[in-house]
Amino acid sequence: MKFFVDTADVAAIRELNDLGMVDGVTTNPSLILKSGRDILEVTKEICDIVEGPVSAEVVAAKAEDMIREGEHLVKIAPNITVKVPLTWDGLKACKVLSSQGHKVNVTLCFSAAQAILAAKAGATFISPFIGRLDDINFDGMELIAQIREIYDNYDFQTQILAASIRSVNHITDAARIGADVITAPPAVIKAMANHVLTDKGLEQFTADWAKTGQKIV
Repeated sequence: MKFFVDTADVAAIRELNDLGMVDGVTTNPSLILKSGRDILEVTKEICDIVEGPVSAEVVAAKAEDMIREGEHLVKIAPNITVKVPLTWDGLKACKVLSSQGHKVNVTLCFSAAQAILAAKAGATFISPFIGRLDDINFDGMELIAQIREIYDNYDFQTQILAASIRSVNHITDAARIGADVITAPPAVIKAMANHVLTDKGLEQFTADWAKTGQKIV
């Protein structure tokens, strides 16, 4: 499974990237706002850090405007993936941009039917939003399973990018189902290292080692 980090925080990306925990980055208008930086400037810096795909999202509503914005965004760096919404205009933009040889991430997917359309339009990635479905009492993980089954049935090459990840369980469940990629905030990825029994065991080892009165160096 590939790990994308869902942030525009350059310091956080750099830390995870140095540990080999980053295969790509996803951003969106909300994350750019949170960074407080110019979209082109911060996206270029992220692309210089990460070798893998960096999703930069269009903000237009009409297909022709999305295409124009996408063509501008891909000039930032060779590893830019244009992010478009799963609307009819977004699908039109996806088709054109993918036909031009650009990677496209179709975002805000909430149904298997939408995922089929994205794959037919040539999407590189489809981003089903797990957490937001859970918020309205739908099983977000069931959507991942449905898309996996459909894509495998017809050998669609679009990669399933599990998004709106809220917890470590979301990541492990998505991995078990077979999502190709997860994108999660830095804090959730780092939380994967935590376990109460690890902490308890370490505390015991540290106490026992102190009693030996020894030093390694």
